[in-house]
Order: sequence, then C-alpha cells, then structure tokens
Amino acid sequence: MIRCSGAVLAGGDSKRLGQAKAFVEINGRTLLDRAVDCLVQAGVEPVTVVGGEHDRIRAAGHEPIPDRFPGDGPSGGILSALHSSEREAVAILACDLADPDPAEIQRLLGALTEGDVAVPVVGSHPQWLFSVWRRSAREPLGEAFANGVRAPRHAINELQVVYLPGLGDRFRDIDTPEDLDRERSRPVQQPDQPPTRLDDWLA
Repeated sequence: MIRCSGAVLAGGDSKRLGQAKAFVEINGRTLLDRAVDCLVQAGVEPVTVVGGEHDRIRAAGHEPIPDRFPGDGPSGGILSALHSSEREAVAILACDLADPDPAEIQRLLGALTEGDVAVPVVGSHPQWLFSVWRRSAREPLGEAFANGVRAPRHAINELQVVYLPGLGDRFRDIDTPEDLDRERSRPVQQPDQPPTRLDDWLA
C-alpha cells in the first residue's frame, strides 16, 4: 500500500469569482473544508493546504504550508506539495471543487502502482488538480518548471501517466458567480438513514 499525504491548493487570485474560493460557503461548509474532508475520508494523511491566507486557514483548523512559487500557476502548487511531503505520494485537490469524492482519490491511489501520476479524465479533459502524484515526480516536474512550463499537462513528458475515466459528476468546480449560484441551488443530498422501526427492518 502506497503511503500518501494530501494537499489542497488554495493559491490563485480568484478574479472571475471575485472572492477567495477557499472560504466560499455552500450549505454552511466552505470549499476548503470540503476538500480537506474529502482527503481525510480517502484515508490520506497528513493533509496540508498550499498557499492562500494562512491565518484564516489555521483559524479554520487546517495546516497551511507556503507556496514556494506564488503566482506561478498550479504546477508551482503541486511542486510545493511534493517538496513538503515525506510520504511516497501526494493526493492533490484544488480548493474550488464543490463536492469532491473520496472514492475517486482511493481509485487513483490504487492505479498509481503503474505510474508516476494518476489523473481522472472528464470528457476529454484530464483533471490535473484532482490527481495523485508520486513524490519522485518532483524532479522532472521541477525541471520543466525551471524551463518555464507552468501547466501540468505540458510538464509530464518524462512521467508515466495513468489516465482513468472520471466517474460521476463530482468534479464540478466553482470559477464564477454563476457556478456558485448553480451549486447553491442544487438540492441538498441527505445521507441514508437506518430504519428505526422493526417493520422497516423487515420490509
């Protein structure tokens, strides 16, 4: 079993949304809390938060770490997470996902035995900010970054990538006010309740 830590990427300027994505609330829970909870439920630990507003992140009960390359895009955040981890692999989540699925993280981790990075594909788009990376990928990723490559999809030439079809609809992200309104208008999913009467158990 690969030992894996988790990292939520909370950098970026959120220009289109107009506010820090990490602290946007949907049904009383912030996007940051949702991302951290997803990683914890997937069984990866420890979970840290890369970049963002460290005081607010600590106040929310999470552990921030510095973004070594602030303002330089998601590859910088991924590199920061890989350099800070002592585990064999790191599960990466963006902080703008509305309802990330822990089962998808576990599925990616299981597939990582075959490669350097495992990533789901939704439609024709790999979800690089919902992925699991071996820590050893930091060297080739760092070399590409030093050569000016900022997008993960352009920095993987030296890596063995495992692509898996993304399952379900839980890769929805919040980029704009319209996205936020859409998510806030979705019906709240209630967890299944166990039967409380003998007749219900026997039904």
